[in-house]
Amino acid sequence: MPIPPHVAELRRHVGHDPLWLTGVTAIVLRDDPERPDGPPQVLLVKRSDDGRYTPVSGIVDPREHPADTAVREAMEETCVQIAVERLVAVRVVGPITYPNGDVSDYVDHAFRCRWVAGEPRVGDDEATEAAWWPTDALPPMGDDHVRLVVRAVTGEVDPYLGPAD
Repeated sequence: MPIPPHVAELRRHVGHDPLWLTGVTAIVLRDDPERPDGPPQVLLVKRSDDGRYTPVSGIVDPREHPADTAVREAMEETCVQIAVERLVAVRVVGPITYPNGDVSDYVDHAFRCRWVAGEPRVGDDEATEAAWWPTDALPPMGDDHVRLVVRAVTGEVDPYLGPAD
């Protein structure tokens, strides 16, 4: 995964020491064209670093609103236009130790998002797949991401506040 320039600059000063960073997770939903009265589909990527399926995610740039980050990351990673509908969760994710030794923790803002346009395709080197999945037949993925998808689909309006597990 490429390191954003502002994080690379911080790393010049702190080395591999832990950094608090702001992240986003975009739970992008659309009606299933094959089952219009059924559960929605969710946009997932298969990460190139570890092969896990996840929703679109990324790091917030300086002075960027997290909702704008969700829109930007969806376009960069999957070539899909989205609109942010509401906050689903604010979670603490980490610590994560990267292969190069960098350690980061994230204050992650998870948003329920609506598909606007475009068919998913891999847009950068962060993923090897980008595709719609039925929310009632998700691929193997982390429990924390499954819970976010369920929370977005069920319409729970109060955001989850707490750790990712």
